[in-house]
Amino acid sequence: MDYGTFRGIFTLVLLVLFIAIVWWAYSKRSKKNFDEAANAIFEDENVHNNTVGEKEKKESEK
Repeated sequence: MDYGTFRGIFTLVLLVLFIAIVWWAYSKRSKKNFDEAANAIFEDENVHNNTVGEKEKKESEK
């Protein structure tokens, strides 16, 4: 096997891997997980704001 054949096989493997990743990323089964991950930052912010608000409320009651 010469160097050109190795490069051709390696290129083909990378192309197949790229197509598989794109297929997975745009599949309908992955959409739910990606939507949850995209909105996770807003959920953490709401929890943080609620926690801060509760602490301030308790401090003002003292």
